[in-house]
Amino acid sequence: MARQDLNVEEVKNQKDLMTFTRFPWEIYQGNRQWVPPLIKDLLLKFSPEHPFHSHSEMILFLARQKGKVVGRIAGIIDQHYIKFHKEKVGFFGFFESIPEAEVADTLLQKIANWLKDHGMEKMAGPMNPSTNDECGLLIEGFDSPPCLMMPYNPLYYPSLLEGFGLRKKMDLYAYFLEESSFLLDRLDRITQRLRKREPQLHIRPLHLRRLDEELKIIKDIYNQAWSRNWGFVPLTDEEINLLAKELKSLIVSDLILFAYWGEDPIGFSVSLPDYNVVLKHLNGKIGLLGLLKFFYYSRKINKIRVMLLGVKPDFQKKGVEGLLYVETFRNGIKKGYYRAECSWILEENVLMQHGIEAMGGKRYKTYRIYETQL
Repeated sequence: MARQDLNVEEVKNQKDLMTFTRFPWEIYQGNRQWVPPLIKDLLLKFSPEHPFHSHSEMILFLARQKGKVVGRIAGIIDQHYIKFHKEKVGFFGFFESIPEAEVADTLLQKIANWLKDHGMEKMAGPMNPSTNDECGLLIEGFDSPPCLMMPYNPLYYPSLLEGFGLRKKMDLYAYFLEESSFLLDRLDRITQRLRKREPQLHIRPLHLRRLDEELKIIKDIYNQAWSRNWGFVPLTDEEINLLAKELKSLIVSDLILFAYWGEDPIGFSVSLPDYNVVLKHLNGKIGLLGLLKFFYYSRKINKIRVMLLGVKPDFQKKGVEGLLYVETFRNGIKKGYYRAECSWILEENVLMQHGIEAMGGKRYKTYRIYETQL
C-alpha cells in the first residue's frame, strides 16, 4: 500500500520540467563518477520540437514526499519501434529515485499503467529515450565515469528495478582498450594481408565540408547493417541531422571513417573524443566560464569512444570491421588519444566481442535492458 505522503504527478508546466531535468543533481550529489549532462540538451529531448517526438509519445512524472522531489520517470511509446519489431512494447526512461523501493515501485507502476492504457503489452527500459540515444542500466563497472553519451546510475538501482519485477532482456557491453595493450603490430600484419587479398577495399576519413552527403551514407549503411540487431530503430533524416548538428563541434575527421569496396561505400565507424572529461566540469551549463573550461579541459582528453560501426550485410565477416577499428585506433594514437572505449556491444554479438578482445580489449562495463509483461 502506497504511503499517503507519496504523490506522483505528471509534469505539465515549465517549472516542473526544470525540476524534472535538475533532479539528478540531488541523486548524484557527492558522486565522483557521475557526469552532469548539459541542461539545454536534456530540455531539447523533452521538447515537442525534437524529431523523436514526430513518431513517439512521451509522458513525464515526478514523485514527491511531503513536497520534496524523491523520484522521476518517463513513459515512452515509439511507433517506429512498434512498426519495425511488430510488438507492442512501451518503454520507461529517465528514471531516478532515492533508495526506497516504494518510490521506485510507485513510479514504475505509474508508467506500466499508462503503457497498458495505451495498448502496450510489455514494458522495457531504461531508454533515454531510445536505443539511438542513452539506454540501459549500469550493473557492472561503477568505479569509473561513463564515456560520452553513455549512462551512469547508483549501485542500488538494479535492486530497485528487479524488486519491482523487471527481468533481464538484454545486456550491453563496453570494452576498454589502451595503447599499452593494443596489439598494433599483430593487427598491422593481419590488415596488410587483408588489403593484399582484397585490393578493392580501402578506408577514407570523413569530409567535414561534405557533411550532408556523408550523413546520407552513414544513414543508408546504418539502417542496413543494424536492421537485424536487437532493439534497432531506423534513424530518420531529421534525427540524424540533429545528432550531427549537436556533435559537429566535437568531430575529429580522422576518427570517422568510411570503408569502400571499389567505388561503393560498404561500412563506416564513428568515434568521438570523450568529452565527458569536459562536461564533468561544466555542471550542466555553458556560459562564458563554461566556454573557458571547455577549451581548457578539451586539451586533457586522451580517450575516444567508438560509438557506432556498421558494415553492409553482404560485406560482414570479411575483416572490414577489424580494419575500421585498427585505422581508428591508429589515427587516435597519432592525435594523442591512447585509450578507447568500444560501446555498446550486444551480449549476443559474440563475433564482435571476440574481435575486440583479439585487439587487446577488455570488457569493463555492463548495461542491462529490463523487461516485464503488462
